[in-house]
Amino acid sequence: MTRSRRLAAMALGGAVALSCAVPTGPAQAAPSVDTPVATVQLSVTQPTEITYLAAGASGFQYRLPGSGSSASHWADYPGFTPPAHAGPDDLATGTDVVSTRSGTTVTQRHRSTGVTATVEIPAGQTYRAASGWSMLTQDASGDPHVLRAAADGTADVPVTGLPSGARLTGTYVTGGSVRRLAAVYTRDGATSVGLVDLSDGTFRTYLSDVGSETRVVFNDRWLVNGRKSIRVDSAPGTEPATLTASYLGEAQAVVGDQLLTGNATFLPGGATPELTAVSLTTDTARTALAHAKGAFMATPDGGALATAGPSSLDWHVYRVRPAEDGTTATEKVLGLPAHQAPVDGLALAGGELLMYGNTTYIGGSYGFHGIPLDATGRPTGLQSRRSPVLQPTTCLTGDAACPQLEALGDGRVAYLWTDAQGKESVNVVGLDTSTIAHEPTDDAAGRLGTGTGRYVLYNGGTPGSQKVTDFPRGATGGTALDRTRTAAAVWGRRLWTPGSTQGSVVAYDLKAKKNVATVATGAPCTPSDIQAVNTWLYWSCGASGPAGVHDRATNRAVTVPAGPARLADGYLIRENRTTHELLLTDFHTGTATTRTVAVLPTADQDTGGSTGRWAVDRFGGNIAYLTDKRQVAIVTAGVPTSPLAQLEAQTDAAAGPTTADPWQPVWQLNKPSTWTLTLSNSTGTVVRTLTGNSTAAAVRAAWNGQGDDGHRAAGLYTWKLTAEPRDAQGPGLTLTGTTAVN
Repeated sequence: MTRSRRLAAMALGGAVALSCAVPTGPAQAAPSVDTPVATVQLSVTQPTEITYLAAGASGFQYRLPGSGSSASHWADYPGFTPPAHAGPDDLATGTDVVSTRSGTTVTQRHRSTGVTATVEIPAGQTYRAASGWSMLTQDASGDPHVLRAAADGTADVPVTGLPSGARLTGTYVTGGSVRRLAAVYTRDGATSVGLVDLSDGTFRTYLSDVGSETRVVFNDRWLVNGRKSIRVDSAPGTEPATLTASYLGEAQAVVGDQLLTGNATFLPGGATPELTAVSLTTDTARTALAHAKGAFMATPDGGALATAGPSSLDWHVYRVRPAEDGTTATEKVLGLPAHQAPVDGLALAGGELLMYGNTTYIGGSYGFHGIPLDATGRPTGLQSRRSPVLQPTTCLTGDAACPQLEALGDGRVAYLWTDAQGKESVNVVGLDTSTIAHEPTDDAAGRLGTGTGRYVLYNGGTPGSQKVTDFPRGATGGTALDRTRTAAAVWGRRLWTPGSTQGSVVAYDLKAKKNVATVATGAPCTPSDIQAVNTWLYWSCGASGPAGVHDRATNRAVTVPAGPARLADGYLIRENRTTHELLLTDFHTGTATTRTVAVLPTADQDTGGSTGRWAVDRFGGNIAYLTDKRQVAIVTAGVPTSPLAQLEAQTDAAAGPTTADPWQPVWQLNKPSTWTLTLSNSTGTVVRTLTGNSTAAAVRAAWNGQGDDGHRAAGLYTWKLTAEPRDAQGPGLTLTGTTAVN
């Protein structure tokens, strides 16, 4: 469950009058902006549907129905060599022919050679099907004809061999061959299936009295209907064989000696969709293509096309052809991009972009999805789901700051949820797809403040109400502090609030439950806004100023522009609400310099983030914003990051520990890292070494108490964590401590 507030549209005062004013000077040049290092989208989880329109030996024509466009596209197979000659006089070359019909004229084009031919349908005949250079028609009496372009016009070959009294049902099947075409007919109440030889128009019945089953697939070797199969070159009177192999789904094509089946109506528990190949010679089944479903097509060159992949982000069209060993071979021939879903919330922390939205076609099914980023902001992996399915509720009337999101730098994100009684809770998700950590506030109409790792600041709607909620590891939360509201910021285990003297800021340790530092920022007021990141303290005296940053490491003060802003590691991000410029102020050198990183769309979009449409990574990262195409663009901050440091840790020993209940320490750092954790016994011998990459900026490890050799011994163990910054800026970090095995 989640809360889905909507941003109210904000009109600029005087916009209509200004739009009518006559310019009195030269037009202002557009500001120079940063080029995004990456632009990503929130992708729909259902694979992209595709409709095959035509196929040939050199490629295939298709349409993407869900793309919002009716345009068709052609995909060429790489490395295809066109034949030296192609034309209606050589039926075999028809495997690369695409036909288009306008009235009674059919134009045939050989894709790879460009050869064309025209067929005129005679008066009184009706078009039924086309295959390669040939087409099938029916005359006024219902008798079929094969038409083909010839030197003197159109060759018309009446079909012979249909049993007396046979009436074609209108079911004609192409694909799998350009030499033959399947047709279904009824006679004396029985339904039968046969093939038309397109070279001379002869018809032969292969399967008699098939009942209501008329799902016909064939190639130049086999004809299959239901579970009945027969060789095309079998002697007249040959009885069809009955397939007994176990497979799911419907017949899609015959490739070589293999029947391909897929799109099962239902799947047993634990099974996944697949394209199954059933040998027509040995009556055995095997998986031809895993994770295959949706669109299949038999191709005129004796192959097939199929869509398959483990997810919508890794979804392709595969070409299936006969293999030398008598089975089938598959190759990717086209990647299908996932459809775009609207982004309704945006957060960024520890080199992870977290997007909130509905990636299904099911109403109300919201969730968080993450994309990992490198130090410059470029994606290093695919989108993955990072929460259970969350159900939105209606925003409070007049609430223009929804949804409320705060990325915590440990792989998790906090958000506000309102129950049916209008009471809010702080919820946290992000480490798996099943857990929602939950802490009621017994308040309403509140706002999320900053948060880091386990601690999240909540400013209640009740005047003066402020809480720090605590989410150490599991599915439940708690309240670490309940206080009277002031300007406040959480960074690591410290809560920063105004001190008793003008401009002073006090640090309260949320674990030790006491004040641990007082900093004189030089602010000429009691700050109305405080933010903390590493050694930086940001203060503001209100929207009209002044504002500044104090560096606790050097005791240096820097004046920065006034106005609502978001503090990051060595810089600020703010939006000019008149020009919609997204501005970065770099102050890490002690002097503030500002540049425009982007110009945002004029219209607000109903999304989360500091102002509703952008987010900044406070954990050594970059900036993300929504474009006018509802995509997310990422720009590199270009500001040096602070040295790797620990903000908070949870290293208490676990009972046991055991495989089912291991020791699971968490070290919250200030930026992403790669890490090594060693466990040494009382003699100093290293018994276990664990390695990994941080989850965002948090190191999460698990130890079951066993050594690398699988043995377990009770006692006190010394742990040593060595972490190296993933951005390669600054030295590594070494931490030590002890834990027990009992």
